Amino acid sequence: QMHLMESGGGLVQAGGSLKLSCAASGEAFRLTDMSWYHQAPGQERDEVARISLSGRAVYADSVEGRFIISRDDSKRSVYLQMNDREPKDTGTYYCKMHVWNIGEERYEDYWGQGTQVTISS
Repeated sequence: QMHLMESGGGLVQAGGSLKLSCAASGEAFRLTDMSWYHQAPGQERDEVARISLSGRAVYADSVEGRFIISRDDSKRSVYLQMNDREPKDTGTYYCKMHVWNIGEERYEDYWGQGTQVTISS
């Protein structure tokens, strides 16, 4: 079983930067794609950024040019640098890791518990 732990959320003002982190623990897994999702109050959970094993990143239009996703496989971690924060960025952010379970020989998805980000104007 793999566990993901997010950190870095909080109450912040619009503008400026905030960095979210997500670290994985567990054995016998091979990391592939990593993603960040955003769930605004009363809304569905939407993917905002994804990074492949090769480091190729894709973004939702809502965050393109403002957010940067990165990964450090030596730390089994994924990060989301949030620049030029806007009130619409308020919500819960979840990381997701798509992994190859070496023992079970299958792909699996694991989610973090979520970290709350509130942007005040």
